[in-house]
This record gives sequence, C-alpha cells and structure tokens, in this order.
Amino acid sequence: VATERLRQENTYPTVHFSRKCPPLLTLCLGVGVMAGKYSRELNEPKPNDRDGQAVEFRIAKLNQVWEKAQRMQLSPVRQAELHSDLKIQEKDELQWKKMKVEGFDENGEKEAQLRRNFHVILAKYGMDGKRDTRPLESNSLKDHDIKEEDAFEDPRLDKLWNKAKISGKFSDEELLNLKREFQHHKDKIHEYNILMDTVSRTEEIHKNVISPLEGDTKEHVLQQKHTELKHKMRDLNQGFERLRKLSHEGFSEDSEFREPRVIELWEAAKRTNLSNDELESLKEELRHFETKVEKHSHYKEQLELSHQKLQHVEALGDKEHIKRNKEKYDTLAEKTREMGYKMKKHMQDLSNKISRQGLQHNEL
Repeated sequence: VATERLRQENTYPTVHFSRKCPPLLTLCLGVGVMAGKYSRELNEPKPNDRDGQAVEFRIAKLNQVWEKAQRMQLSPVRQAELHSDLKIQEKDELQWKKMKVEGFDENGEKEAQLRRNFHVILAKYGMDGKRDTRPLESNSLKDHDIKEEDAFEDPRLDKLWNKAKISGKFSDEELLNLKREFQHHKDKIHEYNILMDTVSRTEEIHKNVISPLEGDTKEHVLQQKHTELKHKMRDLNQGFERLRKLSHEGFSEDSEFREPRVIELWEAAKRTNLSNDELESLKEELRHFETKVEKHSHYKEQLELSHQKLQHVEALGDKEHIKRNKEKYDTLAEKTREMGYKMKKHMQDLSNKISRQGLQHNEL
C-alpha cells in the first residue's frame, strides 16, 4: 500500500516485487514502517496531499491551521502575516526536533516555548476555539485611513494620544509615526493578554495534577510562562514610558529610527553592556532591517490594493482579465509572504543577538 501511494505521488519510481520477497527486502520494509513519525518522509516537504493540493508546510498541524485560515477567508494581509508566522514556527519546530534527536532540551524548556508560541499564533488569528472578546486588529494599512475617533482600547494610551494630537509639537508625518508606535504598543498588550490567558489555563490544569513527577514537569513549564510574562510586562512598561516621553516632548532631531519594532530593538540594545563600537555596528544593521520592514509594509499595501482590484474585475466577469489579475495577485501574495518570513526571521535573530549581549543583566 505504501509503495502504491508513493508511486501515485511520483515521489519514487515504480518498483516491481516478485511474489516471494527476499528476507533482506522484507526487513527493510519493516524498518521503513517502524520509522513512524520521525521518518524522513514526514519531515520532507511533499508535493501534494491526498486531494492533490499543494502542501505549504512540512508539519501536519501547521498545514491544518493554514487550511482553516483559508476557510475563514482572512484578509490577504492577515493571511500573509499568518503564513510568515507559521513559517517561523515550522523552522523552530524542525530545529527542536533535531535538538531532541541529539539529546538536547532534556527539561523540555524549548518544547514548552514552542507550544506557547503556537498557542499565541492560534489566538492571534482567532483559531484557538475561544470566542475572543478582544477587538480584532484593523485590516487598514494606511495610517490616514484610521478614523480619528478610533481608540487604542487602553485609557492611558487614549489619554496620551489625545494630548499629543492637540499639543502642536508634531508635524503631520511625525503624528503618523507616533500613531504607528501607539498601534504597536496596543498589539503588544494584545499578545500579553493572550499569554496571560495561556498561563491561567495552565494553572487550572496544574491544580488537577495527581502524579508528583508530572506535577514537577508542569511546575517547570508554569515557571517558564511566568518568567515570560514578567519580561513582557517589563517591555510594556518601558514601551509606555517611551510613549509618555514622546507625547510630552516630541521627537528629537536625532531620532535614529522610524519603525516601532526597530525602535524597540534599539532601545533594548542601549540597555545592554555593548561597547560604543558594537552599538554603532548594530545601529547599521538595524538601519538595513528598517529598510526591510518598510519594504514589507509597502508590499502588504500593494497586496491589499491588488485584492480589491481582483474583486472588482471578478464582478465584471471578463475571464481573460480575471486570469491576468489573479496571476498578478498570486505572485504578489507569494512575494509578500516570502518577505514577511525573512523580515520576521531577521527580527528574531536580532532579538536573540541583543539578548545574548547582556540584556538580561538588568533583570532584578
């Protein structure tokens, strides 16, 4: 059966067996069956699934999430963002599998982190099976499309924003940059709330544990989650303090960066014990990263516009016109996903690099 399935998928050439299989061949087939979930077959990308559809990810659960997202009809930009997040998750999980085979991660710390990350992805895109009472983030891409009466769902942020708008300290461009920073902080609060919810559910499970050994394992996982919560709360407090300072004092003439994620990395780097030369080197790398972030944002905007145009053309019913626009849209969607993955991978590498350089020495 396995051989016939592989033949149909064109993965391997057809092999004809005699009626009596040699003992060695029988043994090899048995070993292949016993390889189970750790076999190369399940860890290598497959060209097609059972229905003949292209497979996006090597890990089955990630494909299931992607297929569900398509059924949910998320906006093109949200789909592109999800695809990038799933590619990062796939990379991390495949690296972890290799670590486990080599005997690392004995205490399960990396595995627990991967589970948390996966749950955050599900909750972020409304696929965790819970009715999310938190407002969904807007699909709007242009800052000037955001209505003035739109709130940041946090009284402190709303108060700061309203003061900044009427202060007269910001040009139109600076006000848009400031709004991006407020939006970024709002998104971080959303992620913190997701993690809080995860910890609460883990604590409920922990209360029902009977086995002392199992209890020790869950206690370790719980401690890791509380540590992560502590780090995120510290980042939120530092981020809010930056917004408070900006709202009162305005942007300084020597502001290094414009993108909130880049600013956050630079502020974190300045809190480490990096030398001046190392900081200058990192600053140059962050400038390149900021260009990548801005380019990705441009592509997301173009993707949304392309989707709107495709919908308009589909309504007209010209098949040839639809085909041309669909091809352009698909190409743009693929490019946006690819750029999103590279951008998030770069940000992950920069965050790890800054952390290794001494960020943790400031912990109390």
